[in-house]
Amino acid sequence: MAMVKRSIGVCKRLSGSSSCLSTSTATSDNDIARRLQLPPFDYKPRPYKGPLADEVFAKRKKFLGPSLFHFYQKPLNIVEGKMQYLFDENGRRYLDAFAGIVTISCGHCHPEVLNAIMEQSKLLQHTTTIYLHHAIADFAEALASKVPGNLKVVYFVNSGSEANDLAMLMARLYTGNMGMISLRNAYHGGSSSTIGLTAMNTWKYPIPEGEVHHIMNPDPYRGIFGSDANRYARELQDHIDYGTSGKVAGFIAETIQGAGGAVELAPGYLKLVYDIVHKAGGVCIADEVQCGFARTGSHFWGFETQGVIPDIVTMAKGIGNGLPLAAVVTTPEIASVMAQKLQFNTFGGNPVCSAGGLAVLRVLDKEKRQSHCADVGSHLIQRLRSLMQIHDIIGDVRGRGLMVGIEFVTDRKEKTPAKAETTALHERFRELGILVGKGGLHGNVFRIKPPMCFTKDDAGI
Repeated sequence: MAMVKRSIGVCKRLSGSSSCLSTSTATSDNDIARRLQLPPFDYKPRPYKGPLADEVFAKRKKFLGPSLFHFYQKPLNIVEGKMQYLFDENGRRYLDAFAGIVTISCGHCHPEVLNAIMEQSKLLQHTTTIYLHHAIADFAEALASKVPGNLKVVYFVNSGSEANDLAMLMARLYTGNMGMISLRNAYHGGSSSTIGLTAMNTWKYPIPEGEVHHIMNPDPYRGIFGSDANRYARELQDHIDYGTSGKVAGFIAETIQGAGGAVELAPGYLKLVYDIVHKAGGVCIADEVQCGFARTGSHFWGFETQGVIPDIVTMAKGIGNGLPLAAVVTTPEIASVMAQKLQFNTFGGNPVCSAGGLAVLRVLDKEKRQSHCADVGSHLIQRLRSLMQIHDIIGDVRGRGLMVGIEFVTDRKEKTPAKAETTALHERFRELGILVGKGGLHGNVFRIKPPMCFTKDDAGI
C-alpha cells in the first residue's frame, strides 16, 4: 500500500505533536495528493443538490444526541455510495476501507441486493411474525444452512447489541446460572445489558452491570502471555475457581475483536476455553457481528478459524449490507427455554430486511467473496507488513481476510500507543481519498475492513 508509505513519510514521528503538517511539508504533501490516483471506476455520481456539510452538521448538533462522535476535524458529508466507493457533496470519490463500520458486505448499493429490497417493498414492507411470510422463513432456512452443527433455530432482531442481549438472556435461562464472562478489550454492545459485556472504558457508562466477569484478553501482541493459549485458559479457570460460585451462564467472544482494534485471539484459545466453560455449566457464544459472513476469508465464520462450534451465534452488520438486521442462531434445545414466555421483536426479520438478507447470501456465494477476501486480504497484509521494515511507527499488522488492523506505536519495545500520530495519519488518509476506521482503547489502530468487493488494485494504492 504505497499510499500508507507516503502518508507515514509526511507524518513521520511527531514527538507528541497533534498535527503532521508544517510549512516545510505542505508543498510536498500537496504533490502527494496530486499524484495519488484511485483505481479507475466506471460510475458517475448524481449531481447533489441537498444541504451542504456545515448546515447538516449544525442541524445534527442541535437535534441529535451529544454522545454521537464523528471522524475528522471537518466531518465529511457523504451523499452517495457505489460498491467500494463513497462520494461527498462535491462529487469527490473516496475509497471506503471501513464499510460503514464493517457493515457493507457486498458493496454500497449492490444491484442485486438493492433490487431484492425494492421488489419486496413494492409488495409488502412490514407485517411482523404474527402472520406468515415466506421471505422470513426462507431467510431463516438459508441462514441456518450456513452455520455448522445443530445450530438450526434463528431469532431475528435489528442490531448487534440486541442480538448479544438476547444471547445473554438465553444463556442465563438455559443454564440457570447468572455469571457471564467476556474478554477485556471486547465490545459487545451499548445497551443497558450488553454494556456490561463490553470491556473498554470509552464505551461504558457508570451503571450496574449485573454479574459479568472480564478475563484476560489472549492478545498475541499486547497480552502478557503472548500467543500462549494454555496460560490464558488457565487464567480463566482460576477466575471461575476464585471469582465465581464455580458455575457460570456463558462465555462470549469475538474471534477477531472489532472495536478493540482487530485483535485476533491466540491460536487454539477458544477450544480450551469452550471446554472449561462447558464444565462450569455454561454455554459458549460466538459474537460474529463483525467477523462473520466470509470476511475472514479462510472461513465463513470467525469461530471456525479456532476449530470450535459454539452453542449460540450472534450476527449483525454484514448480514444485511446496511439494512437494520441481526440474528441469533442456536440449538433447538437452548431455544426451547424461550418458549416458557412470549419472546417477540416487532421489526425482527421483517419481509424487506429478509429479502435483502437472502440477496446478501446469494451474492456472497455467487461472487465467491470468501475466497476473494482470502486472496485480497493476504495480499494487503503482506504489503502492510513489508512497511514495518521501513517505519518503526508500525508496531503490528494483524488480521485475516478483509479484517485488518495496523497498530501505531511511538516505541516498539514499550509499545506506547501513538495517539497523536494516528489521528494525524487518519486525517491525512481522508485528504488523500482513503477512509479507514480507528479502534483500540487508545484509538491508535487503523481498522481496514472494506466492502468485500475491495480489490488488489484498491489495496495497492
